[in-house]
Amino acid sequence: MRTRLSICAKKARFVSAQDARHLAARSAVLLRPYRCDRCRQFHLTSRTKGKRVARPVPKAEARRQSLLIAQSPHEADDQAFVDSISEF
Repeated sequence: MRTRLSICAKKARFVSAQDARHLAARSAVLLRPYRCDRCRQFHLTSRTKGKRVARPVPKAEARRQSLLIAQSPHEADDQAFVDSISEF
């Protein structure tokens, strides 16, 4: 879908998709970068129509979950199960 010029003019512009992703990661809303066909730079959008985009789990949240699992009374049984189904 072509970006309207009036929309392009209102949005923040990023030189690279990586710069745009850096800002999107700090947002409370799921945002993804796209290259604008008007200015050829990157903008952020919340539109996901037709897209299957999973939001990555932030490192701090992944660490918190990992520590909770490690402190579980069932940790040894859970790890044994994972080891039994994992191929090394």
